[in-house]
Amino acid sequence: MKQTAIDYGAVFQALPGMVAVLTPELVYADVNEEFCSMSGRKRQDLVGRYLFDVFPDNPNDSGASGMRNLAASLQRVITTGERDAMALQRYDVEVAAQPGEWEERYWSPVNAPVFGPDGKVALLVHRVEEVTELIKARGGPSGSRARVLEAELYTRARELQEVNERLRQAHAREREVAIALQEAMLPARRQVGHYDAAVRYRPAVGALNVCGDWYDLVDLVGGHRIGVAVGDVVGHGLAAAGVMGQLRSALSAASRVAEGPGEALNVLGRYANVVDGAESATAVTTFIDFDEHTITYSSAGHLPPVLVHADGRIEFLDQATDPPLDARPDPIPRPQACTRYAEGATLVLYTDGLIERRREDIDTGLARLADSLGRHRKEDPERLADAVLLELLPPGGATDDTALVIVRL
Repeated sequence: MKQTAIDYGAVFQALPGMVAVLTPELVYADVNEEFCSMSGRKRQDLVGRYLFDVFPDNPNDSGASGMRNLAASLQRVITTGERDAMALQRYDVEVAAQPGEWEERYWSPVNAPVFGPDGKVALLVHRVEEVTELIKARGGPSGSRARVLEAELYTRARELQEVNERLRQAHAREREVAIALQEAMLPARRQVGHYDAAVRYRPAVGALNVCGDWYDLVDLVGGHRIGVAVGDVVGHGLAAAGVMGQLRSALSAASRVAEGPGEALNVLGRYANVVDGAESATAVTTFIDFDEHTITYSSAGHLPPVLVHADGRIEFLDQATDPPLDARPDPIPRPQACTRYAEGATLVLYTDGLIERRREDIDTGLARLADSLGRHRKEDPERLADAVLLELLPPGGATDDTALVIVRL
């Protein structure tokens, strides 16, 4: 049977309930018919206009907060890329045909992101359930019952907002503690100062999104050698930060006595099997020999390091990749590979927050990283790190942690 193309414009207009599409600047891009009908506005009065120019808070009510709450919700969606369902809101809406006259309305909004090809929030879907008639029913035998219902619903909504605010504050405190703990367990800048290196750690946006990303640089025994590693623990908050600290310390110790990075990850894998919360943790470690101009590396389920050769050639170090740390109850020796470099090359290790975006193939993110490194390769490590973060991280911050290490060879 021949399939007929779906007219999504007609579907949008026929959607039940009030639905609007907003740009990240909170300008109306489109509205459906019911949004116009229930808001008392014509489409030409909405499309192309800033949301809060059309629907400001009532200037005659100093306690009005509906539009302020809506603005906060929309900003959360833009920043986190996550859907946000709001509690029941009271809005005073100016009557279109009677400027200066305000009508009390009750709306239950849900805001959701629409992502563009680059993985960033390109549009916002703002859906509203109109419940004014239910809450503000007046007159007749049910009038008093409706007024009681209105009072109860409004009280519950205010209570829910207060609970949400307390949770937000608690989550913010947890985030601050987790970040402080995480940064305390990562090498300080003065510890990497005798290398020509730059390190960066960027926590995720959102109160609970502090994750378990880590990096490490250690002096190795024998010759002019260092070990450079990054890793990622699945999970969020204090628990992930604690596991991160254990794994980083264990790999740092193992690297100092191991014959190579494969053996170091073998030891770390055995340790991860007895650490609660280390499930599916990943890591990659590189041993740099400055005398021999070689990099030996091994990866446990982690993204490949990037070697930017002095002539601009980009090499992904992906010839020794194995499953995550705890993937095997009885680990077998992990692979390792070796590559050579000329003086002036640059080694880059990173975690997935730098390149991964929702609904985007990971190869796209890797290509974006390679392009940025190639264009800025002549910068010193500190400036190169800043340039890469500026170009690759979303303006509002990523929803996953990012660790970045850059070493000039």
